[in-house]
Amino acid sequence: MTTTPVVGVLALQGAFREHRRAFERRGARVVEVRKPAHLDGIGGLVIPGGESTTMAKLMRAYGLDQAIPAFHAAGGAVWGTCAGAIAVARDIEGHPDQPRLGLLDLGVARNAYGRQVASFEADLDVDGLDAPFHGVFIRAPRIVRVGSGVATLASFDGDPVAVLGDRVLATVFHPELAGDDALHQLFLERVCSVELAPR
Repeated sequence: MTTTPVVGVLALQGAFREHRRAFERRGARVVEVRKPAHLDGIGGLVIPGGESTTMAKLMRAYGLDQAIPAFHAAGGAVWGTCAGAIAVARDIEGHPDQPRLGLLDLGVARNAYGRQVASFEADLDVDGLDAPFHGVFIRAPRIVRVGSGVATLASFDGDPVAVLGDRVLATVFHPELAGDDALHQLFLERVCSVELAPR
């Protein structure tokens, strides 16, 4: 009997609805996470793009700054996209006092690819995917350091843009805007270790 995977999407701000729709297309059940109790019973959590400072303040206000690391320590998987990648990183260049979850031995620089007008798109070769993935970069952070135990899954112009550590995936682009659910499936199967039926 196949069990329906249950994943959470942090729904404090940002493009969480697009993530929800992508996971639902892959056959997962999605919980919108706004409080620590919403983490109960899910196998993975996505932290979407948004404004990283505001997101950090909201996570602290709702107690999620402690609950999410506890969720990960108990075996849960986490995926940070764009601002979410900043949230899961250990170091934020130039912002040592900004709250972060620190789940991944990673150094990031906020908005390093430029402002909104400097947004761009690029086809990326991602380890684990059979075809190039169309990356949408909007005020994207740059990964400036990859620590031990962290594998680079995709690069752009020599910089890592998708990395994977111990049950933590980070992408500096917006996969939920690509019109391609391949990375959502990769998260379910490779990070959450859920076996999905072929689609």
